[in-house]
Amino acid sequence: MRDKKELLFSITIKDCEVQAFCSGGPGGQHQNKTASAIRVIHRPSGAIGESREMRSQLTNKQRAFRRMAESEKFKHWIKIEASRRSGEPSIDARVKKDLMPMNLLVETHNDRKQWIVNNELLPTETEIENLMNE
Repeated sequence: MRDKKELLFSITIKDCEVQAFCSGGPGGQHQNKTASAIRVIHRPSGAIGESREMRSQLTNKQRAFRRMAESEKFKHWIKIEASRRSGEPSIDARVKKDLMPMNLLVETHNDRKQWIVNNELLPTETEIENLMNE
């Protein structure tokens, strides 16, 4: 049976800063006088979405919010925020734990071309072949 998912948090347009501006560029007087272009900024994550394609400010606002929500910065912030709110260790904490010396496997070879893994000498290919032939 699958675990029921619970909503940890939600982000709406009210959580973001919305800026309206003239889109500029080709299109003449209408584009230069109408503030229909929209920029949506989510301050906690630093993610930005912008839309200036449509003449409708509402449509541009929806497109800008979608672009902000699909940005890599925002997705990364969601992962960190979700792990923080759920009580699980963050991605950074897991990486730090996995990179501790006791969790690493170190492979080297000595001057006789023998592999050494975590200070234990491994058998050479010749020794393995001899064992197989016995």
